[in-house]
Amino acid sequence: MSQLLFHLDSDLPESLQKQLREQIAHAILDGHLPLDEPLPSSRKLAKELHVARNTVMLAYEHLLDDGYLVARKRSGYFVNPEILEGRAEKPVRLNDIDAERLPWEELLTMHPSRQQTINKPSDWHRYDYPFLYGQIDPELFPTQHWRECSRDSMSVPAIRSWSVDHLNDDDPLLIEQIHKRLLPRRGVWAKSEEILVTVGAQQALWIACMLLLKAGRRFGMENPGYVDVYNIARTFTDDIHLLPVDEQGMRLDPTIADCQLLYVTPSHQAPTTVTMPLERRRKLLDMAEIDNFLIIEDDYESETNYLDNPTPALKSLDRHNRVIYVGSLSKTLAPGLRLGYMVGPPALIREARALRRLMLRHPPTNNQRAVALFLDRGYHDALLRQIHQVFHSRWQRMSEALARHLPDASVPSTYGGSCFWVKGPVGLDCRELRRLAAEQSILIECGDIHFFDGPHREYFRLGFSAIPEARIEAGIERLAALIPQAITPS
Repeated sequence: MSQLLFHLDSDLPESLQKQLREQIAHAILDGHLPLDEPLPSSRKLAKELHVARNTVMLAYEHLLDDGYLVARKRSGYFVNPEILEGRAEKPVRLNDIDAERLPWEELLTMHPSRQQTINKPSDWHRYDYPFLYGQIDPELFPTQHWRECSRDSMSVPAIRSWSVDHLNDDDPLLIEQIHKRLLPRRGVWAKSEEILVTVGAQQALWIACMLLLKAGRRFGMENPGYVDVYNIARTFTDDIHLLPVDEQGMRLDPTIADCQLLYVTPSHQAPTTVTMPLERRRKLLDMAEIDNFLIIEDDYESETNYLDNPTPALKSLDRHNRVIYVGSLSKTLAPGLRLGYMVGPPALIREARALRRLMLRHPPTNNQRAVALFLDRGYHDALLRQIHQVFHSRWQRMSEALARHLPDASVPSTYGGSCFWVKGPVGLDCRELRRLAAEQSILIECGDIHFFDGPHREYFRLGFSAIPEARIEAGIERLAALIPQAITPS
């Protein structure tokens, strides 16, 4: 029986004991093991599977603790019949009517999978030169402090606090920390009823667009810009107005007046990284008041300014509640944590909270508590200082490397962010360059996906948050050598 049911593979990453435990559990749930016969003894099964007896004994003990097995004195281990109770029986075919396969492509009301979006290789850390934006160097993650906060969030009092049904409320300690620590750094002062925790900034953007957009309402955004905001907006309206970007961010074209909702990234424009100066920010707010439109400010990368103090958020200058502020912890703590927040007038946040409840109630409160403790103990402030120092040094190194090895490329003059936006020579095909670079263990990101008015293959983006400083120079030099091969003759 054991040889037919169980097959262990020492080449798999899972331990042999885990493999055996899972295979026995599946065999029980699938009804392959009789209830009235004992399982093979640990000695016999170990011999048949050519593993240590202790491997089998540990697997049996885990299954016993999990309720899959029961132990009978002097008889061995048996399948626990209670584990199979309450399971639906296999359905019986009621008729012999032949039916055609459902036309799912026609039944679906939308096809998000067909949208162009940013994809990043999951094995990026295996590349020698990962010029990848949005990923964090594992060496910068505050492992010790995060473990401490995670452990303390699992104390008995903490569990009693976050494990209950919060309906649609957020962790009060996290709201307090956003209110007292995060927002004041950006010059934003908000009350607790004006703050909502979200599953990353992405959910905040979705909620804002869902509440404020519909057919017939015009949505304005930067071009080039953040592609997923374009995708989100297209879900609710076909009227998207593209606004060009210059060395000071989004241009304040008079046609902005025709928009009902505007999306902007003033601190570091996505993807060019240029910063909108205060004068233009004030003018934008004046236009919003005169022409009666709302603004979503995505402050996704506000803390990385290397030559001056960070420019105050657009929201901090807003006196009339026209700016909906969106922030995230992805670029400082960890992108996989998926925690963000939005700030707006109480009437908007009330509806956003109710809408979030329909989607998922609230982000997991255990994660909220761990982040709240991390903020409360000052670990996030310390992390920001460390990231600022490391990124400043990498930014400087990459600036010098680009000037040395890509002198003919156009790179906007920026003083912050965690990437460089590069315009290559005429005829450059960024997708071919990306392919050639990957063969040399270099990762870059194509820039054409950020344009919404036609192909712009000569642009690409180079991030430096994931690559060690010591590898930047060699990586840029190797990449520069590949560019002539990626130019299409005119």
